[in-house]
Amino acid sequence: MSAEIICVGTELLLGDILNSNAQFLAQQLASMGIPHYYQTVVGDNPGRLKQVLEIAAGRSHLLIFTGGLGPTPDDLTVEAIADFFGVPLVEQPEIVEDITCKYAMRGRQMTPSNRKQALIPQDASILPNPGGTAPGIIWQPRTGLTILTFPGVPSEMKRMWQETAVPFLKNQGWGKEIIYSRMLKFWGIAESALAEKVAPFLDLPNPTVAPYALHGEVRLRVSARAASEPEAVGLIEPVAQQLRQIGGLDYYGTDTDTLASVVGFLLQEAGETLSVAESCTGGGLGQMLTSVAGSSNYFLGGVISYDNSVKISLLGVNPEDLAQVGAVSDAVAKQMAVGVKTRLSTTWGLSITGIAGPGGGTETKPVGLVYIGLAGPDDTVESFKHQLGQNRERDSIRYASASIALDQLRRTMLKKKLTADVS
Repeated sequence: MSAEIICVGTELLLGDILNSNAQFLAQQLASMGIPHYYQTVVGDNPGRLKQVLEIAAGRSHLLIFTGGLGPTPDDLTVEAIADFFGVPLVEQPEIVEDITCKYAMRGRQMTPSNRKQALIPQDASILPNPGGTAPGIIWQPRTGLTILTFPGVPSEMKRMWQETAVPFLKNQGWGKEIIYSRMLKFWGIAESALAEKVAPFLDLPNPTVAPYALHGEVRLRVSARAASEPEAVGLIEPVAQQLRQIGGLDYYGTDTDTLASVVGFLLQEAGETLSVAESCTGGGLGQMLTSVAGSSNYFLGGVISYDNSVKISLLGVNPEDLAQVGAVSDAVAKQMAVGVKTRLSTTWGLSITGIAGPGGGTETKPVGLVYIGLAGPDDTVESFKHQLGQNRERDSIRYASASIALDQLRRTMLKKKLTADVS
């Protein structure tokens, strides 16, 4: 018994709208333990929609449609579904009344085109839409096949799913198990390298372990099928613990953790503070840090020292070093970190200087070259050189630079803590 998601709308095919509905429904199906193996996006074309329906109805038992329920001529989802099964559309007076009332509440009159939304296949049930004028349908046109339709507006679809579709599906015997997942996050290791380290775990039947990369980090999704969340957690946790140990310092967090939130936790735990000095990232590092609620407890502020004059006047960078080795260098990264730490009187100073491109690179300093400076307690100061690749996009280099800087601080603080615990 499997489900299939079919999203209708030419705007989705053109990329004008992000298909967040499919993501939401996929997550909901997983949380209910309902397997789904296929997703399709099809334009507002009745012929192609019927072709998709023919394939889907032959391989899946629950078909979930989103989009194409509006009053305009290109909203053809319900009409195409009814025509495919050879069933007439019937106007439902209660839908007409609902739409009329909703328009009246807005001080408007229902237009004739809106009556189209009151047409549903004969013998289908109404899937109410409390937030809009386009209702969906719940229909079982033949034994072993259930069809649900939803409008494309995400807020309307989500409410209809939670309030009506979920109770209906559970009453029909769907969702007797759940699929629960934990996401383990790693930074500083390639997906292939991590996959080799955890290879024996990739063949587990329950829970399953699957690696994938996203924006420079690697994730291991650990998923268990069980009758309840506590039972699933009991299956997942022993495996997750072993994976964390294998990952070592490359493992940084789970589920909603971010590099910024983990760094923030470490700073707050130690009673320490942080300031940043940024060049090529232009404030991106500060934005990551301040996206965490409560970051004002440990993050005091930063300096966006894009021009060398600012590096000199605000951060105390030596003009001779700038002239001799340039802004993108070990010496300047260190001085920027020390300068902002001193200027803002923080425990740690973290700096970034680099070449984000697409121009500005040279043979000796290509695009993607980045130096991270880190000034810590007891007047320690280090710098770390990274070559992020000349063919990466500017925003990718900037994001990776800020993430690497946070990861470097995280690793340094963890090593410092481990040393203190041992001594």
